[in-house]
Amino acid sequence: MQINDIKNYNNMDIIDKHIVAIDLGTSKIAITVAKVNGNDVQMIYYKETPSTGIRYSSVFNVMQVKDVLYRAIKEAEEQLGIKITQAVVGMPKYPVRQETSNGEIRDRGEDADITSEDIAFLKSLAEDSYPLKDPDKEAIFGAVAQSFSDGENFQIIENDIIGMTSDVLEGNFKIFIGRKSDLRKIDQVMSKVGITGTKKYFTADTTAKAVLTPSEMENGVALIDFGAGCTSVAIYQDNIMRHYASIPFGGKNITDDIKNESGQISERLAENIKLGFGACMPEKLQSMGDKVLHIRSNSTEPDIKLPVKYLSEIITARVEEIMMAMLYEIYNSGFADSLRSGIVITGGCAQMANLGNFIYDISGYRVRTGYARNLFSHSGCEGLNETSATTSLGLLLAAKDDMGNCAHGDDSVVEVEKKDNPFDFLNDTPAVESVETVAETVEDTPEVAVEVAEVETKEEEAVQTTIFREDEIETVPKPPKAPKKNHIKVIWKKFSEQIESLYDNVNQGIDKENV
Repeated sequence: MQINDIKNYNNMDIIDKHIVAIDLGTSKIAITVAKVNGNDVQMIYYKETPSTGIRYSSVFNVMQVKDVLYRAIKEAEEQLGIKITQAVVGMPKYPVRQETSNGEIRDRGEDADITSEDIAFLKSLAEDSYPLKDPDKEAIFGAVAQSFSDGENFQIIENDIIGMTSDVLEGNFKIFIGRKSDLRKIDQVMSKVGITGTKKYFTADTTAKAVLTPSEMENGVALIDFGAGCTSVAIYQDNIMRHYASIPFGGKNITDDIKNESGQISERLAENIKLGFGACMPEKLQSMGDKVLHIRSNSTEPDIKLPVKYLSEIITARVEEIMMAMLYEIYNSGFADSLRSGIVITGGCAQMANLGNFIYDISGYRVRTGYARNLFSHSGCEGLNETSATTSLGLLLAAKDDMGNCAHGDDSVVEVEKKDNPFDFLNDTPAVESVETVAETVEDTPEVAVEVAEVETKEEEAVQTTIFREDEIETVPKPPKAPKKNHIKVIWKKFSEQIESLYDNVNQGIDKENV
């Protein structure tokens, strides 16, 4: 065996690639790195860092976010021995509004088959050509097809319309629209930390695919993402996201309530009290309800005594307000009676004690806590089994096949002491002293893998020769690329405009009858 066969972790294999996901949350910034080899995804890094400069999941202060993110990225690079150049990032969850619209392609040809490429093309046009009210301030975060039509048959699912023949192809879409400035601020942060390539995802859909089971998405389920800065709900039926809504209230409001009701304590202490002793439903605390938290003061102010039962009352009041808003959105979606799989709650606040029982009591839906499904191997990465990591894992799942390599190896060169090898005669190439190395820390034990640098020999030097003169070479032009379907015009009809048109037609009919 030759020394050249020793594997160097830092020398990225051509087949392997690294995907980096960045979750910009109101209370934390999470960096996740996965090593991808085909369908094999191995999580190799995950760490959360307290964030600043982010409000309601949107970047508020670019420089504050840049400072925290820069330190977090450098820490990941040093531990893994890589250089992060690209990343996938989640779009803000609030404010996002949805519109219902139909996109129609006509004059396709009477005998034209509807293919999966036609469906994908119509979906891409929904994100690229949908008319916004204010294109300078608004941006499309996502577009989800609800159903399709061939002009004669309606409410056709995607699998059924593929293979049909029709001159018309129509798609019914839910368009999710947010602020363009929020996306621009994300780009500014990434540019300042040295990340040149960024792909953004609408996290409502990516998180759902990482948390929900196929049967839940088919039978009807509401996924509530209970975050720090905002809380959102995404409703699925027949494997399609049917409704999305979010509100600017979350776990940070609970922390502020504890801080305000407890007197002179810091926000950090209030957060730790919430994490350590926070629970809903004070009547079900049993023995914990009799305990009292004694908060010692470091100043002239008297010590603070906070009963755990009173703490639970503070938390329950705010949780009830947030969850009633989510139930209101579920009712407005029109799918309140179709949620056979109930409610799944995920996000940083989802693991609060008695939260599931409380939602069941006020809603009647069965509730489960949404952890990420076991889709990736992640031995040694602490925190990935928590509900706060579901957004990051959803981003990685979405980018697994769409994103290129987000990192490359560090080019550090060190000198290694040359030692006599009794088996040197087995190697055709002489030993060298300069090698590329990388240290990977696993359980605080450095393991250094080395790879012998290439050595150029005279025998391997290529000889440059000229076989033809320039006037003897015939230049063959490149074949023209197939024209894209830009000539196809999509007619967009917003649902509100269709209702107004229908209303006008009804009024005209009534007027004619009166005449």
